[in-house]
Amino acid sequence: MTTARKHTALPKAQILIEALPWLTRHNGKTVVIKFGGNAMIDEELKAAFAQDVVFLRQAGLKPVVVHGGGPQISAQLDKQGLVSEFKAGLRVTTPEAMDVVRMVLAGQVQRELVGLLNQHGPLAVGMTGEDAHTITATQHRPTIDGELVDIGRVGEITAIDTGAIQALLDDGRIPVVSSIARSADDNHVYNVNADTAAAALAAALNAETLMVLTDVEGLYEDWPNSDDVISRLTATELEKLLPELSSGMVPKMQGCLHAVRNGVETARVIDGRVQHSILLEIFTDEGIGTMVVPDAQPDAQGES
Repeated sequence: MTTARKHTALPKAQILIEALPWLTRHNGKTVVIKFGGNAMIDEELKAAFAQDVVFLRQAGLKPVVVHGGGPQISAQLDKQGLVSEFKAGLRVTTPEAMDVVRMVLAGQVQRELVGLLNQHGPLAVGMTGEDAHTITATQHRPTIDGELVDIGRVGEITAIDTGAIQALLDDGRIPVVSSIARSADDNHVYNVNADTAAAALAAALNAETLMVLTDVEGLYEDWPNSDDVISRLTATELEKLLPELSSGMVPKMQGCLHAVRNGVETARVIDGRVQHSILLEIFTDEGIGTMVVPDAQPDAQGES
C-alpha cells in the first residue's frame, strides 16, 4: 500500500478544523461590531474588515455593523470652513455641523462600507438610527466644572427599536448603521457617539458579543509605564478602572460595561490596526485585545 502523499494544503485544513468549536458555539448568534479608528481610513484594513464581516455572515453568525466617522467629519467641516470644537470629549455640533455629520456618515462612510461588503454578494443594507425609529435620542448636555453645557446637536440615546435590524438579519442581510438619531422631543436629528450606539444596539438585540475596533491593542494595565494589555476583566473590575482611563477609551469601555450588564455575553475591545483582527478574536484561542465579561460568569478557559 502506498503512503498517502503529504498534501501541501493540509495546514489550511488544520486551521479550519481549529475554528470548528467556535463555529459551533457562535452559529446563529448576533454580533455587533463598532467600526472605527484606522480601520476606517486605511484601504487594506477596510477591505480586510469587510472580508471578516462577510466571513462571519457566511459562517452562520449575524453581524451588525455600527460606525461613526470622526476623521471624515473633521475633514469635511474643514473643507466647508466650519470649526471643529470639542468639549468634554464630544464634538460641539451646531445645526450647520449636523448637516455635515449626517451627510458624511450616511452619504459617504456608510455608502463606502456597504459597497465593500456588497462586493461579496447582495448582503449589506445601509441605514441610520433615524430609520424606523431604530435609535431615538434627546439632547445630551455634559457637565463641565459643575455646569450643564449646551454642545448642540449631540444626542443621548433614550430608546432603541430593533425591528428593522431584526428583519434584515432574519432575511440574511448585514445591517450597516450610521450613529445618528432623531429626537422625539424636538424632531431634530442628533449626532450620537458610535461606541454608545453600538453598545445600546448590542443590548437591545440580545447580541452574544459586542466588538469595538480601536487604534490600541486593548486596555493597558499600567499605561504609560507598561504596554501590557489586560486580556480579560469583569464588569465590576472595569467599573473601578473607568475613572483612570484616557478620555478616548471612556465611551468604548462604558459601552462594554453597559453591554455586559444588559445581557450581552462578552464585550471586546480589539486592535483594528491588525488585519483580520475580528476573525482572530472570534475563531482562535489567541484572542487579541481586552474582553469584558459579566460578573456572574465563572472563569472559563479559552473563552476568547
